[in-house]
Amino acid sequence: PFRIIDLSFELNISPGEITMALERLRLSGLLGHDKRRPNRSAILEFLVHGLKYVFPAELGPVQPGVETCYSAANLSQKIVSDTLFVWPSIEGKSRGTSVSPLYESVAFAALRDPKLHRLMALIDTIRIGRVREHVMAIEELKKEFTS
Repeated sequence: PFRIIDLSFELNISPGEITMALERLRLSGLLGHDKRRPNRSAILEFLVHGLKYVFPAELGPVQPGVETCYSAANLSQKIVSDTLFVWPSIEGKSRGTSVSPLYESVAFAALRDPKLHRLMALIDTIRIGRVREHVMAIEELKKEFTS
């Protein structure tokens, strides 16, 4: 159970935006009619096959920010890369290639919630990564959705 006001505070999004987003999720079949129960299989299908087309990632200049993609997720131990990806943020402690976040407050919310940070970084790996990274991120997401 959750309250819209709590989601608003945690995600730094207005209550009105939360309400509209929940309705869009319900209409798309990603939430049940009660707007409380997620349709896990539909969400996973969307994240794996549709997200990168609906929310393509744009890479920008090197700047300070919060680590994302395989720079932040559990994949950082499995994937060696010279490139560090970040969501632009003055609160971030890293410098790297900037990545357009799914929403402007993602970095703020990720710093407050380590699990959300990990999940959003996996999603960015799907948006940005090559085939190998993409497959690894999908496997990690599947673990999250089945546990």
